[in-house]
Amino acid sequence: MTGGEAKAAADLIAWYEAMGADEAIGDSPVDRFAAPSTRPQPPETRAKADATRSLSPTNRAAQAARAPIPAAAAIPASLEAAATLAELEALLAQFEGCALKRTAKSLCFARGSERARIMLIGEAPGRDEDLQGKPFVGGAGQLLDRMLAAIGLAEEHVYITNTIYWRPPGNRTPTPQEIEACAPFLARQIELLSPQVMVLLGGAAAKSILGVSEGIMRLRGKWKLYSSGDREIPTLATLHPAYLLRKPEEKRYAWRDLLMLKARLEETAS
Repeated sequence: MTGGEAKAAADLIAWYEAMGADEAIGDSPVDRFAAPSTRPQPPETRAKADATRSLSPTNRAAQAARAPIPAAAAIPASLEAAATLAELEALLAQFEGCALKRTAKSLCFARGSERARIMLIGEAPGRDEDLQGKPFVGGAGQLLDRMLAAIGLAEEHVYITNTIYWRPPGNRTPTPQEIEACAPFLARQIELLSPQVMVLLGGAAAKSILGVSEGIMRLRGKWKLYSSGDREIPTLATLHPAYLLRKPEEKRYAWRDLLMLKARLEETAS
């Protein structure tokens, strides 16, 4: 193999890994371009092939996505025992109940100040976040920082996290089961931070946290209440920065939401 071929092979393997293809599902390679065999298979061979397909990672993921979402679980006693955000992060690092942990490089718990009165919650880490182990550090995160700066907020004024803590392979949408697995940790994270206000970035975060089905354009720009322990936290949904990178003409809506946030903060400070 030449140097160029070796590099091409390494690049291809890296791409497969990024897409989540991290295990073989057969003992030998299959030529997908070969002409199909017209010879009928014996029943026992067909049954074995069907069983193999049902155990493949792709089919397991599809079955999981079709499974019903369990009711929101109460915060486990082990999480209640976490008295600080650092203790909660340590528990999350040991957690094996979310399959995304096996394909991600890093746990992306949070960034910002643990004394912040503003908590921002997005959907899931991306490639840059996975590499750095922090949420919202890529292009969308840089835009988010500029949006916050426009109303006088810096990283030390906010606390930023996601509904799930590990990057889905290929930046795919998290399944309901993956969100549900992380939900008790997020609920405890909100309790421990005890923010004055929360901002939900994008429709996925808004739907899962508020427990609603409306789209983000119906949810944004309206104050809702999120129950956390014995508190009701004012919560505002807005457009995700990644969406604004694709649709910059929609920034006018996000700006209106930011002005609402600024007014609320000024009101509570006075």
